[in-house]
Amino acid sequence: MAPPCSSVSGGEVHVRTLTLTLIPGLPNDLGGLILAFIPYSHHSRLKSICKSWRLFFSSKTLFSLRQNQVPVSARSHLLCIFPQDPSISSPYLFDLKNLAWCPLPPMPCNPYAYGLCNFTSISVGPQLYVLGGSLFDARSFPLDRPCSSSSAFRFNLINFSWESLSPMLTPRGSFACSVIPNSNKIVVAGGGSRHAMFGAAGSRMSSVEMYDIEKDEWVALDGLPRFRAGCVGFFVGNGDEREFWVMGGYGESRTISGVFPVDEYYKDAVVMELKNGGKWRELGDMWEEGERRRLGKIVVVEDEGWNVPAIFMLDRSDIFRYDMASNRWSKETSVPRKASDELSVGFVALEGNLHVITLLSGTDLAENRKSRQHKRSAALLVQIYHPSRRTWRSLITKYPFNHPLDFKTAVTCTLCL
Repeated sequence: MAPPCSSVSGGEVHVRTLTLTLIPGLPNDLGGLILAFIPYSHHSRLKSICKSWRLFFSSKTLFSLRQNQVPVSARSHLLCIFPQDPSISSPYLFDLKNLAWCPLPPMPCNPYAYGLCNFTSISVGPQLYVLGGSLFDARSFPLDRPCSSSSAFRFNLINFSWESLSPMLTPRGSFACSVIPNSNKIVVAGGGSRHAMFGAAGSRMSSVEMYDIEKDEWVALDGLPRFRAGCVGFFVGNGDEREFWVMGGYGESRTISGVFPVDEYYKDAVVMELKNGGKWRELGDMWEEGERRRLGKIVVVEDEGWNVPAIFMLDRSDIFRYDMASNRWSKETSVPRKASDELSVGFVALEGNLHVITLLSGTDLAENRKSRQHKRSAALLVQIYHPSRRTWRSLITKYPFNHPLDFKTAVTCTLCL
């Protein structure tokens, strides 16, 4: 029998006593610490090695060790991609360091609802949340009119399973969402019922609510100053000075010749100060008339060397940085290789770097292939920008989806495990 595991020095993590040996010749606490340094993308394959490894790589002990003993730089920084409705199309985790893909099981299916899009995905530790969205309901009339969803699901990476959570107080899709740092609370704001199949339609709302993960309950907060959908949200500051920012989006719409609806996009941002009971203040316009029509894709980069997070926007092939003091965007850099479809581009922040993700066409692959395998398969071009060094690098990788990936409708989020 293997020696029992004891507590790991330097932390409060206690490894569960195992009756099977993790690594022959080593105590299980040391063996568990060694295995905890293996990247997450390899775990599914290692589970088949032996029974003890299968139990260990499916336990809370593993994630506790990675959180408390493994440096942040050595953890797995993963990108989760939802290519379509997650109840019919499996999401995937992508490890950019190891160019490895890991499929997740589909979300629980509702037999009456279909075509879910415009939902939000966000991670809290080893848990992945899918909130709201827009869909069609077979019980509603007319059948081709989309409605918003209040559903909330959580995927637990420890036991690799989905569970249904308490629904939001107000159904919504295309809304701002962010996790309050160092807490178990998620804030959602605004949104509407627009579906990806319709260019300009659906409702807008101003309601705001907060989800308490431990209590599994939603609480209403002070609403936005006005209706706002298609917006982005993030937190700035620490402790009592923490603020929730909501940028961009659209509110009212107008028609051209009384027929074609056109959105009126906002050029400003609103800020909720948590210390003042959640009251909102409005900021002025972030750009001048004619400078741009709408806010581009936004990512927030946290860095120990900055007092406030760095906020970047991808506007077609240019990347801009936001300056809070002047409430203006200034050009940071341009993407070295422009996408053929500048609207279908993924933009995420991982490990302090900006990642611009585009699809490579057959012609591009023929010019850039490194193997015959690349030529036969669809692939992604990932262009990576380091904000501190102001340098670019790129990589090409195959993707596992059996259909073209459209970043105009795909949903992405990041995880650190």
